[in-house]
Amino acid sequence: MAEISRRKRIWGWWFFDWASQPYHTLLVTFVFGPYFAGVAADHFVATGLAEAAADAKAQSTWSLCLAVTGLIIGLGAPLIGALADISGRRMRWIVAFCLMYVVGSYALWWATPDAANMWWSLVAFGVGFIGAEFALIFINAQLPDLGSEEEVGEISGSGFAFGYLGGLVSLALVLALLVEQGNGKTLAGLAPVFGLDPAQMEGTRAVGPFTAIWFALFMVPYFLWFRDRPPTGIRASFTGAVRLVLASIARLKNRVSLATYLGSSMLYRDALNGLYGFGGVYARLVLNWELTAIGIFGIVALISSALFSWIGGKLDKRLGPKPVIVGSIIVLMLVCIVIVGMSREQLFGMPLAEGSTLPDAIFFGCGVLIGGLGGVLQSASRSMMVRHTDPEAPTENFGLYGLSGRATAFIAPSLIGLVTAASGSARIGVAPVIALFAVGLVLLVWVKAEGDRTG
Repeated sequence: MAEISRRKRIWGWWFFDWASQPYHTLLVTFVFGPYFAGVAADHFVATGLAEAAADAKAQSTWSLCLAVTGLIIGLGAPLIGALADISGRRMRWIVAFCLMYVVGSYALWWATPDAANMWWSLVAFGVGFIGAEFALIFINAQLPDLGSEEEVGEISGSGFAFGYLGGLVSLALVLALLVEQGNGKTLAGLAPVFGLDPAQMEGTRAVGPFTAIWFALFMVPYFLWFRDRPPTGIRASFTGAVRLVLASIARLKNRVSLATYLGSSMLYRDALNGLYGFGGVYARLVLNWELTAIGIFGIVALISSALFSWIGGKLDKRLGPKPVIVGSIIVLMLVCIVIVGMSREQLFGMPLAEGSTLPDAIFFGCGVLIGGLGGVLQSASRSMMVRHTDPEAPTENFGLYGLSGRATAFIAPSLIGLVTAASGSARIGVAPVIALFAVGLVLLVWVKAEGDRTG
């Protein structure tokens, strides 16, 4: 068999981003998340709650799902990473988590608008989301093998850009062919394809199977072109993995830069995930947008994500990841302040004329910045982690990175849920992400720009 070129290996690695992005684009943010929020809100209204209270409870329910899945991901990430590093068998783990992705997303077809399967649909969503996030830990751990320290930032940024293009194409397809508007037609003015029934929201529900099929199809280049390190031949055990993880955590006391970076990224990535998880829900519950309007918003955000990620990769190569991370956090904090200060009726306490479209225009602008700088932030964070990674144990180190990104991933959803419930406002409920960004920014003071691979 001919040896696979480095260029083809990089393209194979990039295809994971292309294949997996629809879970975040279609299911978490722009289609299923808002759809579920609408179904849950209608269900709670039917139980006798007022509309505002029903909206708040729907957002709290969605936040509970994200919090629980985030906790599972965070606790499992370092252990699974350690098991993979001991044995060197990363591919079999990736295959297993890819299967979870496919099964979980496909099962969302049964998320009916009468809310009969509301809780089961959340379980299915969680299974797929856990699979996607666990697989990503292994994919991230392969980044150091693709280039030098100076090259990985650009490779990472280009991968995110390619992934966002995949999200853009998939979103455009489902809006044109599947997701129904209030008139039963798609954004292209067509009936949902394959005779799907708009009255039962079958076009919107079909986004789950679409996501599963898309992922299975576009993972083929990854498995054909990417070759992982050979197995170590060592038999891994759960107890051995636990000891390895505990030893890694213990060593953090001697690695101030890595420890504070993990703490910082834990908070600011949690805040970013909060924005992603509730951006579409905010548009649905606060601004009363239809799913197709949210989809158009998503297209704009994804175009900016792809462009910004590509530019961010270039800046990372030139300046290093730390300045890119700091700048992205500052702008995202300002965006969050605008979102919390705005509703359909007012902007920072100033009343707006009835029917004003200013909130829609402002939120579109916020979407551009959230999508664009969110991509830049994730790409530069992955690059910064490479600068703190032991080449002999990349999956273990990225398992800690996954732990820092997910062990407290319940914080943002939980805080959003608590503040939403306490205030009775889905808008004010988003406020906690500002504090998470701020603390993460402060911790970056102790992070070395050049990284720290030993300790």
